[in-house]
Amino acid sequence: MHLYEHKLQTKKPQQMIKVTDAVRQDIRDSQVKEGIAVVFSPHTTAGFTINENADPDVVHDMLYGFENSFPTHDRQYCHAEGNSHAHIKTTVCGPSQTLLIHQEAIVFGIWQDLYFCEFDGPRNRSYYVKIIEG
Repeated sequence: MHLYEHKLQTKKPQQMIKVTDAVRQDIRDSQVKEGIAVVFSPHTTAGFTINENADPDVVHDMLYGFENSFPTHDRQYCHAEGNSHAHIKTTVCGPSQTLLIHQEAIVFGIWQDLYFCEFDGPRNRSYYVKIIEG
């Protein structure tokens, strides 16, 4: 089994960063031809999603939808840090994704990519990729 750690610096309070290429490189480095890759964020205010890569408006609309559903500023939040919205958004998108590996490649639909979702930035972040052969 192979474990890879990645560091990234987010630039905005909320953003989605495509990380597919980094995971593809990990798969190549692992030389695993068949298996799974689990991508995990150890942060309670950042996670992962798989979504469309062809139209950048999709990322904009996703962030808009998260913000519209769970606004950054809501007087009913009680959490003292003021980032309750980020915890909720991360819970909805999830801290991890599991990717299928077939013939040393991620099994994706034609328009899919993997995105790191920042909901409480800008910050220095890390994430892990665990590749399991099988």
